[in-house]
Order: sequence, then C-alpha cells, then structure tokens
Amino acid sequence: MNPIFSNGNSAMPVEIKFFLSRNTAKLFSMIGSVFVISLMVFAPTAKAIEVLSAQELASHCALLDSEPDGVDGQYCIRYIQGFIDGAIATDVRVMLNAESALTETKSETFTERAMRTRLPTRADRFRAASLAGFCLGDPLELRSVVDVVVADLAALPESKAQTEPAMEVVYESLQQHYPCNS
Repeated sequence: MNPIFSNGNSAMPVEIKFFLSRNTAKLFSMIGSVFVISLMVFAPTAKAIEVLSAQELASHCALLDSEPDGVDGQYCIRYIQGFIDGAIATDVRVMLNAESALTETKSETFTERAMRTRLPTRADRFRAASLAGFCLGDPLELRSVVDVVVADLAALPESKAQTEPAMEVVYESLQQHYPCNS
C-alpha cells in the first residue's frame, strides 16, 4: 500500500523520498565541510605584513626631488613620517607603563590612576625619545629629516639595499644624524 501518484505512474514511496532528501542534505553538508577543510589545509600560508626592503623604499624616494607631490614622493615622505611617529608613540607608552609599574601600589587612588592613564604630555614624548635612540627636537621640518634619510638610502650599496629592511636603514639613519644629547 505504497502511495502512487495520481497520473498512474508508479513513484517512490513517500518514506523513501523523505529518507533520500534527508540523506542528500547530509551528504552535501559533509561534502561541503570536506571541501572547506581541504581548502584550509592546502591553502598557502599568508604573511601578516610583507617587509619593505630598503631598495623598494629607495626607488620611491628617488622620485622625491622631481615629483614631491607625486605618489612615489608622498609614499617616501609618509613612510618615514610614520616610522618616526610610531617609534615615539610606542616609546612613550612603554616608558609610562614601566614607570607606573615601578611606582604602582596595591591600593591605587582615583587620582593616581588618572595620572597614570592620562594622555602623554610633550615632556613625556621628549623623555621617551631617548629610548628610540634618536631625538629630533623642536622645531624641525619633516622634509629636512626625510632628505637626510633619503641621502642615506641612496648611498647604500646595492647588495645591502636588496637584503636590508627599510625600517632598519631608516632607524640607523635617524640614530646617526639625530643622536640624543643626554
């Protein structure tokens, strides 16, 4: 007493159709899961950040004099500015955290906590600059600092420029030309 469609053709019983549709859904779900897992296993690993070489930065900076407002010139300026800003901001935060760890007591008052977590002041940035190993001072135009770093990039031997990360060359240049007078 299996149900048959009304057009006279025999068809699958309803129970079998329900069973097949449930198993088909499970089968496609399993195939999909296996596919996703295989993509994850065989996918190439990606690097979080590709390190910029000194040679690549030098190629951007080579166009700084002829086209300072061009894409390459601005890339050069902004890379060096970002390096300086990042070094100083990181060093200020590290210095303030280290100082607060040395003076931290178990029962900190609200005022002490407010002072510890305040935004860094100009004096804090100046004190922390020595941690970076270079002190730019005030006032100093960004373009003059960029020109000094670009000259060092251009003077690099080809073999060192290809293998050395740009951040190392910029850092060494800043330390050499802008030392802190302790």
